[in-house]
Amino acid sequence: MNQNPLILPVNGKYPNWGRDCFIADNATLVGDVTMGDKCSVWFTAVIRGDVNYIKIGHHTNIQDGAIIHATYQKAATNIGNYVNIGHRALVHGCTLNDYVLVGMGAIIMDNAVVEEYVIIAAGAVVLENTICESGFLYAGMPAKKIKPLTEEQKELLRKLPDNYVMYAGWFM
Repeated sequence: MNQNPLILPVNGKYPNWGRDCFIADNATLVGDVTMGDKCSVWFTAVIRGDVNYIKIGHHTNIQDGAIIHATYQKAATNIGNYVNIGHRALVHGCTLNDYVLVGMGAIIMDNAVVEEYVIIAAGAVVLENTICESGFLYAGMPAKKIKPLTEEQKELLRKLPDNYVMYAGWFM
């Protein structure tokens, strides 16, 4: 049985996305959501741009069960290019720059800024107004800078988005 993703307008604003995007049958996109090219939104993921806008760059993947939201009149969500948002992560009213990996189950709160080439470990909680400095791994509750990324980790941040473009191609 094939379904269609739930795509809903809010206050006359419809989600829109670029070329070659995959949106899973049971994903939800609502309101003021803009996505670039070659993005993927996986099973049960929710991107809810009802109370503020959500902007997502190119080659970004929102994995299974992730939730992307914002805060009314306070904090929009801006996600860059080549970003990987892991399974069941919560990204809320923050900024993720390019080449970021948000681990499974991690939470990133309002007005946090994650600079380029950062890994947020699985289960980490990045508190409001935190700045995660480029080139580091952050982990814990609350998330703290743990160690510099290795060259292998940086290479993973460059390659992983292309893997998700490939995986999405299996469904398109």
